[in-house]
Amino acid sequence: MLPQLKHVNYSDRLKACILSTLHYRRIRGDMIETYKIMTGKYATETAPSLVGVCSSVTRGHSLSLQKNRTKYDLCKFCFANRIVNIWNSLPSYVVSAVTVNCFKTRLDRFWLNQNIIYNFRSEIHRTGSRSKITVKSSLE
Repeated sequence: MLPQLKHVNYSDRLKACILSTLHYRRIRGDMIETYKIMTGKYATETAPSLVGVCSSVTRGHSLSLQKNRTKYDLCKFCFANRIVNIWNSLPSYVVSAVTVNCFKTRLDRFWLNQNIIYNFRSEIHRTGSRSKITVKSSLE
């Protein structure tokens, strides 16, 4: 649709148009849905069951989730398992937002300089420290 960007690679086109990759939008959407489920914005009958961590460990935030052990890949990539590591890596000030819009704003600020926003080959590799998420590119 933009003829001047015809010969520019995909990542640079996304940056020029200030758009994010589909992969990033999916992860962001998953985090927003998780926030809604964990804060009771949905009816308990319709929301998927997410198991919170019931320990008195001082690490992380009060809404940490427990990852279920799975035998098959079918269950490994379902919503309740794929969001746990990313959700638990978020700092408490992001998770403790009062409204959904406040959560979105804090999440966007927390992920502002991530490579995954414009590079579709990047993935959130591991959660690492609470201050930033380590991104590993598949090109490396």
